[in-house]
Amino acid sequence: MAKLTVLTGITTTGTPHLGNYVGAIQPAISASHDPNVAAFYFLADYHALIKCHEPDHVHQSSREIAATWLALGLDTDNAVFYRQSDVPEILELAWILSCVTSKGLMNRSHAYKAAVAANEEKGETDPDKGITMGLFNYPILMAADILMFNAHRVPVGKDQIQHIEMARDIAGRFNHIYGQHFVLPEAVIGEDTSILNGLDGRKMSKSYNNTIPLFLPEKKFRKLIMKIKTNSLEPGEPKQTEGCTLFSIYKAFATNEQVDEVRKSYAEGIAWGEMKQLLFEHLNHHLRESRDRYDELMQQPDKVEKILQQGAEKARTYSIPLLKEIRQAVGIRQITDLG
Repeated sequence: MAKLTVLTGITTTGTPHLGNYVGAIQPAISASHDPNVAAFYFLADYHALIKCHEPDHVHQSSREIAATWLALGLDTDNAVFYRQSDVPEILELAWILSCVTSKGLMNRSHAYKAAVAANEEKGETDPDKGITMGLFNYPILMAADILMFNAHRVPVGKDQIQHIEMARDIAGRFNHIYGQHFVLPEAVIGEDTSILNGLDGRKMSKSYNNTIPLFLPEKKFRKLIMKIKTNSLEPGEPKQTEGCTLFSIYKAFATNEQVDEVRKSYAEGIAWGEMKQLLFEHLNHHLRESRDRYDELMQQPDKVEKILQQGAEKARTYSIPLLKEIRQAVGIRQITDLG
């Protein structure tokens, strides 16, 4: 029985935080241990260049993300864990795909349309001012990431569904012209996946600068937990768990029994300071061993690099043959090869 191929990319523009862990990292790491799944996880460093023009930041983020996934238990024997830039076939495929992709399809990209709308709101005479070809062609590179490994399923957030639909359109167009070469990928939306709020009560996101990094030193970690926004209810006053950032974060890391106990404490009027301390202690205990492994890996960049290079070698056992097939299909052949 053929394995189900699942692929996930992680853009190297930030430091992994609690929201990333609950929403994407932990489910992916669990899948990496499933022998019935061919899992591909990659550091999307070329995608990072679209929005980030700070070389040191992109490099540091790559180190932190790789160390985080490894520290949390990614099974690199079963899964393929690689850096996008170490698989050059992806960029070549992106060019080939761009030659069958209509500009009209790219014009409909949500990210591009949002950038144009922002320019128009500012009264810019050029609606494309400041918009790079990287942003415009982003969906094609994402399609190449997916189609390079003929992924069946791609776990994404709701804001990324359009890009999977575009990848399907591009794959279908290529197959129509050159014959059946690509699987049409499906988006997988985790409806049950928790979305954690950040320090200010909004969705935890680096865009809002309200994140809680996973592996901060204990003192800094506790300091951030203590900054989480709460309402003005006094100790002894019953409190609602619904919509409470503290409770939602605790729930994402706790057992059902532990959640029930804290729910009772809310009904009994637990003080916010006490709840914050409880949350800190619970998270600190849950993450301590992984944090220690993370710190060790951050001090051993050669070890992390070796793992990524091994992953790239595994990835290229798929990408090299497929690109050879695609080249043959489009007519990029040796002169002596009559096809």
